[in-house]
Amino acid sequence: MKSLLLVLLLSLTALSATAQVQVKDPWVRATVPQQAATGAFMHLSSPADARLVSASSPVAGVVELHEVRMEKDVMKMRAVPGIDIPAGKGAELKPGGYHVMLMNLKSQMKEGEVVPITLVIEGKDKRRQTLEVKAKVKALTTTGQGETKKH
Repeated sequence: MKSLLLVLLLSLTALSATAQVQVKDPWVRATVPQQAATGAFMHLSSPADARLVSASSPVAGVVELHEVRMEKDVMKMRAVPGIDIPAGKGAELKPGGYHVMLMNLKSQMKEGEVVPITLVIEGKDKRRQTLEVKAKVKALTTTGQGETKKH
């Protein structure tokens, strides 16, 4: 009986570490008519090491995790298998860096709309957690902090 209680207690402790991933300021960049793809951005934080391993959304036919990086003076975007969320530091998904790529869009993303996104987070113990996020669509010129680019 004591061993069963101990196993249950340890399971709850491990689950609570995974379940504490927080999402802050989720948003999606607005699109123009007929645009097939856009990005979703947010800040992910966790008290324990975790990893964003997948995402999905009913507004897109395909959803992938991407990164943008400089390679030989050229910015390149590529799909990645996951995005690390270091304990206490978090992960910033932002334009020009890691982001959730929404492709084969089913409709135009208009400023002010809300896009549902499902994130799958994996802890070091390989336990998975699903987070339902509501990301607000922001103007094409948004930098992510509620500001717009000045030309």
